[in-house]
Formats: sequence, structure tokens, C-alpha cells
Amino acid sequence: MCGILGVVAKSPANQLLYDGLLVLQHRGQDAAGIVTAQDNTFHMHKGAGLVRDVFRTRNMRSLVGNMGMAHVRYPTAGSPESSAEAQPFYVNSPFGIVLGHNGNLTNAAQLSQELFRADLRHVNTNSDSEVLLNVLAHELQESAKSHQLDPAAIFNAVSSVHRRCRGAYAVVAMIAGYGLLAFRDPYGIRPLVFGCIDTEHGVEYLVASESVALDTLGFKLVRDIAPGEAIFIDEDGNFYSKHCANNSTLNPCIFEYVYLARPDSVMDGVSVYETRLNMGESLAIKINKTMHHLDIDVVIPIPDSSRPSALQLANRLGLSFREGFVKNRYIGRTFIMQGQQRRKSVRQKLNAMSIEFRGKNVLLVDDSIVRGTTSREIVQMAQEAGARKVYFASAAPPVRFPNVYGIDMPTRQELIATGRDDDHICHEIGADYLVYQDLDSLKKDVRRVKPSIEHFETSCFDGNYITGDVTPEYLAVIEAQRNTGTTLSLAENSTQLDLSLVASD
Repeated sequence: MCGILGVVAKSPANQLLYDGLLVLQHRGQDAAGIVTAQDNTFHMHKGAGLVRDVFRTRNMRSLVGNMGMAHVRYPTAGSPESSAEAQPFYVNSPFGIVLGHNGNLTNAAQLSQELFRADLRHVNTNSDSEVLLNVLAHELQESAKSHQLDPAAIFNAVSSVHRRCRGAYAVVAMIAGYGLLAFRDPYGIRPLVFGCIDTEHGVEYLVASESVALDTLGFKLVRDIAPGEAIFIDEDGNFYSKHCANNSTLNPCIFEYVYLARPDSVMDGVSVYETRLNMGESLAIKINKTMHHLDIDVVIPIPDSSRPSALQLANRLGLSFREGFVKNRYIGRTFIMQGQQRRKSVRQKLNAMSIEFRGKNVLLVDDSIVRGTTSREIVQMAQEAGARKVYFASAAPPVRFPNVYGIDMPTRQELIATGRDDDHICHEIGADYLVYQDLDSLKKDVRRVKPSIEHFETSCFDGNYITGDVTPEYLAVIEAQRNTGTTLSLAENSTQLDLSLVASD
């Protein structure tokens, strides 16, 4: 999960991009980067940390030009501590290209070998985004006519990228001297929207991971970029689009609606806030059936993403809704923190108010339970605050499988629900009772907002990997890397995958 932006404006783009990154900060806290274009020259600044820490006044002054792109990084591939893997990435041939990517390529190791041996391109980091950039650069070179590009050649290159790259990817790229390119994988797993605004100097365009970036910057949402579609906006503001993949289907990641996206975003025509209200209503129905014997005094959300679900749940059950935890706004999202840092920051992030817990049977509502670390700490905090009984409800089903499409859920050993039933999980987090949302109900909650969505990417709940290339051998390799605490190079990763596949024959 990362956040990406791209803009073609009629005035300097640097402030637009900075403000947009602040709005998308929830999608990545590891690193941030902005690139602007003026004539045929790129101006880039990027680094590790939050947006407010990476960019200073002197950096912003150097980012000149009316066209640009930006990225906030949450690492799911490569090295989380490596500042060299902050995006956007740049290659100087052909033309000069910069690229930012949200998602994860499942065949990055294979592509890295192809790039080196067949395409004569070198990948310098362990980032799959650099792989994707080099694949795009090679295909643009192959499609160029007399060393020149036009929209048809650019879309032809994207079609070739779709044929070669597997996994989930939403991409924004700039081609020096030409314009801004954005495209989405053929399954539509990761989100990407675009909008426009009429100015006295002409139409300006903005591409973003979430519609909330358009809203706050004054752009009107036009629509989502469709699965397998590419859009290209040249330097003069002319807009082109084309479907570049055969047999594309919409399979949005359902975890975006559960947790990742901001509630005020609309993605694939679906209000995130409305889906979370629906999740609370469905959860209330299940609780009414399975927990009617429990004496619940009050419903308390785990701020912030579970608040709509908890509020709707309390209304449906006729229970009191109270804010029992106060959140420190200056601590990042613990889900996207690393190991020990996540455990330590839970109590720095939340503080329980004893007045809402003392002597009460409380029902805590959270958006999901992933590793269980946060849930265990929160239950303990409620107990220490004086709660008589602590019941726990998850607005999402049990997370039992790794996610390989851009969310940091890489190993089954780290997921508390793997190999455990609900009673065992309840014991592990220290609660008196635990209830999960059902997957079918979760899908219906989203479809109630937009019935035309037939399929979702739900691999972390059901182990169904829709790209069809995620094998047990593939999962074994990435889990081995995670468990040993090492990061293999793409070349080493490719070798291990080859050996695993041979061993499985």
C-alpha cells in the first residue's frame, strides 16, 4: 500500500503535490518523494520519513515546473530501511522516465533476470517498482517510431507491460518532453482515480490513489481508471485514454474498504464510509444472533477506521456508543510499522479513559485483527481501566493468509488467525468473547453500495490469489526471507524460486 499522485497543471505543481501527499500520508510513512518536470528536465527530491520531514522550503523551491508526480512509500517488497528505494525511480533511457508504483509485482524476480539478460537493463535495488520502471522503459523504446513517441506508441508499450508483469500495480509515470502516463493492472486490484479542474489558463488534471486527494485540492472527480486502462496527458494538457489489456476484470482489494483507505474516499464508485457503516450493520446482525446471552453495557470503537462500523453497530443493537480511547494524532498507523515499533507504539498511540470502562461490560470494535499484537494490548488497556468484561468484534473476517499484492501480511506465522479457531484467538488476545465478520457479509456490504462489482481480491481472508501465479513455492520463499530477517536480492530470489519449482516437479 503506497500513495501516488500525478498532475499536469498550468501553474507550478510543487505545492499541489506536497498538499496531496499530506492527504495520502496514511498510505505510507516510510518515505516520500516528488518529481517535477520543466521542459525536458526533471527535478527530484525524496527521502525517508514523513512528508513534513522530507520536504523543506529549499527543497520545494527547487521543484520547478507545471507537471509532476509524487509518492509516499509503505514497503512490502525490497528493504524497508533503505532510503535508496524511496520513490519515484528514474531512468535516463529512453527519453528519461520517472515512475511511482502502488502494489506489488509477483514475478519481479523473473523480470529482473529478463531485463538483465535479454533487455540489457540493470536493476540496482531490490524494489519491484524499479523493475516495473525498466520494463516500461524497454517497451517504450521498442514502441517508439524513429525515436519519437505518440499516444499510440505509449499505449502499445503499456499493453506489453501488461503482458509481462504480474501482480497488482497502479502506476504514475512521466516521460521527459512528452507528458504524464497512468495505468492500472488488468485485475484492478489497487485503486487509481483522476479528476480535472477548469482554470482561466485551461484544464488541469490530477491522478491519485484516492479521491480524497482530488477533493481537498479542488479537483472534480471524473472517474476511476479502469482495470487494464491507461491514460496519457501531454504537456499541453491534451487527454488520451485506451484499454491496453485483454480480458481485464475489476477485482478491487476489499481490505481497502476495511482499513487502508480514508473514509471520505470514493473508490471504484464505492463510498468507503458507506461500506464501513454497512459492515457495522452486518456485524450487529451476527452479534444479535451469537452474543445475545452477553450483557453489553457500551460499544467502544478502536479509533479511527472502526468508528463508522462501531457507531452503526451500536445504533442497530440499541446500545450506548462511547469514545473510550483517546488517540495521539502524532503517532503513525501501527499496522504499517515494523515489529517491535508496532508493539511499543500502541500505548503511545491510544490512552484509555477509565470513566468509560470502570465496572462495565464493553464491546470493543476494530476494523480487523491481523497480527493480534495491537488487539492484545488494547484488551489489556481496557481491563486495566476497570472493565468488568471485554468483548471484541472485528468488522473483517479472520486474516489467515499472506497478502502478496501490496499489503504487509507476508507470512502465515505472523497472522494470529492462521491455524487457530475463534476461541483460541479470543484466548490469545485476552478477551472474554470474540466475534468476526463473515466474508460473504463483507462482500455484500460493499455490493450494497455498488451492486455491479462481482468480484473482489480477498486473498488474505480466503487464500484465493486471483492472478493465478502465486504458488505454495512462491509463498515459501517470501516467508523464508521474512522469518530469517534477510532480504534477498532479486537475482537470489529468482534462483530460489527456480529451485523451489524444480523441487516441486
